[in-house]
Amino acid sequence: MRPFGWGSVARLGVVQACLGAIVVLTTSTLNRVMVVELALPALLPGLLVALHYAVQIARPRMGHGSDVGGRRTPWIIGGMAVLALGGVLSALATVWMASEPGAGLALAVLGFSLVGLGVSASGTSLLVLLAKRVPESRRGGAATMVWMMMIAGFALTAGLAGHFLDPYSPERLLLVTSTVSVAAWIISLLAVHGLEGHETTGSAALIPSPAAHKPRFREALAQVWAEPVARRFTIFVFISMLAYSAQDLILEPFAGAVHGYTPGASTQLAGVQHAGVLAGMLMVAIAGAIAARWAAHPVLRHIGSLRAWTVGGCIASALALLGLMLAGLHGAGWPLKLNVLALGVANGAFSIGAIGSMMRLAHEGGPARAGIRMGLWGAAQAMAFGIGGLIGTGASDLAHHLLALPGSAYATVFALESAAFLLSAVLAWRISTTPSPQAARTRMQFPTPASP
Repeated sequence: MRPFGWGSVARLGVVQACLGAIVVLTTSTLNRVMVVELALPALLPGLLVALHYAVQIARPRMGHGSDVGGRRTPWIIGGMAVLALGGVLSALATVWMASEPGAGLALAVLGFSLVGLGVSASGTSLLVLLAKRVPESRRGGAATMVWMMMIAGFALTAGLAGHFLDPYSPERLLLVTSTVSVAAWIISLLAVHGLEGHETTGSAALIPSPAAHKPRFREALAQVWAEPVARRFTIFVFISMLAYSAQDLILEPFAGAVHGYTPGASTQLAGVQHAGVLAGMLMVAIAGAIAARWAAHPVLRHIGSLRAWTVGGCIASALALLGLMLAGLHGAGWPLKLNVLALGVANGAFSIGAIGSMMRLAHEGGPARAGIRMGLWGAAQAMAFGIGGLIGTGASDLAHHLLALPGSAYATVFALESAAFLLSAVLAWRISTTPSPQAARTRMQFPTPASP
């Protein structure tokens, strides 16, 4: 099977954008409707969003299913169908809550669970297909393109949905959500049509006859967990993403409580951070392109090392969070926007480095377990995001209770997050590049630029 060019990568990016379009409606738009229009407790949508992360613990099982079948496209399309259905049911549940709160809540639990399952099936298989068919020298750029298209899906859907939802009515909410969900599924179907081909490379390809042994999920999961690099990388993903997500819900309150930012100014500050994330992603992609172009150069060939960007991004994120700690202690006058921009750039570089590393590690242990590896790491990421916000806000509340000054309380939380990033850097650096004899045939290591 020929490697994917940029056109094929863009087609997978379209699917990722469609995935993001449905997710942003359920986790953002429906959140606002529940709290503002329906005057429900903010804890309710918070728990539903946490539920959609919690069910993503099924990602390894989804990855195993695609490993056994050997093809990823059916899982991508099926997952997008489940995701679209979950989006529609979640909107219907939100409308129903206005008249029948109990029944609406029960339907919302089902809807948000389907959203999580759909993301698990489609997102995991999409990453495995991307990892399988993208050459090593393009992985950083491919990860950047796909993630930027997902962010574009967030932004475009939020803007268009916001336009068509005014003036708000339950009927408009159902119409907009259903239209986005169905359109996203159809566009995804068209985007992946004929993209993968018909080669079977998973466990099914290794089975000589129907009577041969097909690995059970628990057996396959145990085999992957026994791989030292896969296990250590899972721990790295969990801790680093925990640190990454824990500051999301406290940055804007920090800017308002300590630095006197208005709601509009704090929202703009969040925009500065997102711009920094995009800049960091582009920086890694450009470095990878330079390394591929100058592969024979003794220095330039090394600047595309995703392992180095992962470790360096974690260290830079830790330093930026230490800056925010000082901003909490110093108060007004600290260059907060510049600090937040630096945090965004570091987060973006670390993210693409980690995703690119994930893409290589998934296949270096053998294609028959690529899906379950990617699923394991995706589940670790989802769990980290699900509890990261709770830990960040909970630690902030506890620090406020124990410490008299709000600046000192936030500084304590940022210091803890910085320590988590430093620990992540150590874990990333210590990922073994020299396998044990038992794992020699499934050698796995961080990506480095291709040799000339």
